[in-house]
Amino acid sequence: MNKLLSSLLAIVALTGVTAPSAVAETAPKIATVDMAKLLDDHYETVDQNAKLKGDEAKANEELEKLNKEGQDLVAQLKELEEKGKNPAIAADAKDKLQTEMRAKIEEIQRKQNEVQSFRGNTQRSLQQRIQNFRKIMFEKINVTVTEVAKKKGANLVLDKSGFSHIGISPIIYSDSSYDITDDVQKEINKGRPAASATPAATPATTPAPAAKTEDAAKVTFPSAK
Repeated sequence: MNKLLSSLLAIVALTGVTAPSAVAETAPKIATVDMAKLLDDHYETVDQNAKLKGDEAKANEELEKLNKEGQDLVAQLKELEEKGKNPAIAADAKDKLQTEMRAKIEEIQRKQNEVQSFRGNTQRSLQQRIQNFRKIMFEKINVTVTEVAKKKGANLVLDKSGFSHIGISPIIYSDSSYDITDDVQKEINKGRPAASATPAATPATTPAPAAKTEDAAKVTFPSAK
């Protein structure tokens, strides 16, 4: 974005030096747009968020189920340990208990690995879906932005939702009369299905369910001795 602005200023400066009278004719008409707002408020984003939330809930249910299975295995291991503490137990019975305990520990470890694997796969799957969705949506929104910009006679559109590498918005000042975000949003909403949900009053960005999933999927099995 900074390179674009620098190039634009250089062109304007060069034009001013070589042909002052042509500046008014060749100066670009610049419009601004808030791409983040358009993505967040898009009716397809609202629908996608609902689907992701539902899939996240299903994943959490499965993780809770796996976690409960692991806790049950630990409880079974503790029962075997208690039986082994009985001083009256026969030697062969004690050996059998030791074998069962080792097998139970291995089963607990496999269950822990299953939980970790499921959690990781779920996170990667949801994050990939979010990335793919955002890429497709930005491409679709760009088409509408271009159409609106052309209708308004603009030949350069800057995204005011972005930030430079030092954290400063590339647009220091913008006259609101040159902002086409609302116009683009109106064009987008013309294609909204009648049954589509409306954005919330304070729309949230596309969620990052992986963080929530990770919290819900923590392995809580007590350490097996």
